[in-house]
Amino acid sequence: MSVMNIEELIQKRILVLDGAMGTMLQRYKFQEADFRGERFKDWPHPLQGNNDLLSLTQPHAIKEIHRKYFEAGADIVETNTFSGTSIAMADYGMEGLVYELNFESARIAKMVAEEFTERNPEKPRFVAGSIGPTNKTASLSPDVNDPGYRGVSFNELRVAYKEQVEALLDGGVDILLVETIFDTLNAKAALFAIEEVKDEQHIEVPVMVSGTITDASGRTLSGQTAEAFLISISHIPIISVGFNCALGAKQLTPHLEVISAKSDFAISAHPNAGLPNAFGQYDETPEQMAEQIKEYLEKGLVNIVGGCCGTTPEHIKAIANLVKQYQPRKLLVPIRA
Repeated sequence: MSVMNIEELIQKRILVLDGAMGTMLQRYKFQEADFRGERFKDWPHPLQGNNDLLSLTQPHAIKEIHRKYFEAGADIVETNTFSGTSIAMADYGMEGLVYELNFESARIAKMVAEEFTERNPEKPRFVAGSIGPTNKTASLSPDVNDPGYRGVSFNELRVAYKEQVEALLDGGVDILLVETIFDTLNAKAALFAIEEVKDEQHIEVPVMVSGTITDASGRTLSGQTAEAFLISISHIPIISVGFNCALGAKQLTPHLEVISAKSDFAISAHPNAGLPNAFGQYDETPEQMAEQIKEYLEKGLVNIVGGCCGTTPEHIKAIANLVKQYQPRKLLVPIRA
């Protein structure tokens, strides 16, 4: 897909992002042996829970999940690379596999996207390289007794993100999605790395940015309001800004209203299927979630919408059917990646 395709489409109709990868993988009930596969059967660390690794050991499952989301009506699927940095992979002693994990995840998603685009060229499908926040924060100390301590530096994050970005691009992603941002300094390191790769490779690539409002305080984990978050990333050439995770669709509405009113970028939202119950499960049905997202559409708040934790192809299908009836949020300034 050319860059222009995604830019034009955002202005013509509301695009649908996929739903949760982790929620879908739970349905397979993979055990330690499944995560290891033959290749990693003697790996010295426990590997269960390393979902990114499944792109290498259970690629059929990853492919099937992407396919289900496209069948449900998604325009964009995210790669299975949420924890695909050397910083996050250090938990499993797999820093050396980062390039391969990202490249293969991108390749699998791209293969499925092309299959659907060829089937229906009127509805091109895209792949967004998922760039998660890592498991460390550059703005906050992990040690309550030492407020000045940092578990990671900006430069360490930049180097780790750069490796991930290069692999995702080599694997064929159409978009880079810096998502679930709880610390804007981490996100700035990712965005800095992306700009570095763009300069070095003389390329342009659309970039989406999605923050996380962590609770009812209306702030990110590092303390920013929705407006402060928007201002702090607005100098970067991105195509969209929005929020995902932590909150359900209803709880996210006021924060989307703030950034929609103050941004020239396209606005994205991929909320959770409500708030988790006492067992950490998400109970919101596709119909309930779609009914709440209807408010985004009636108020003209969004250009891209999908789902995060607890959402399934059924949720995405309900959203995809709903958005057909509405126009996207009007952009005052044409998008240029």
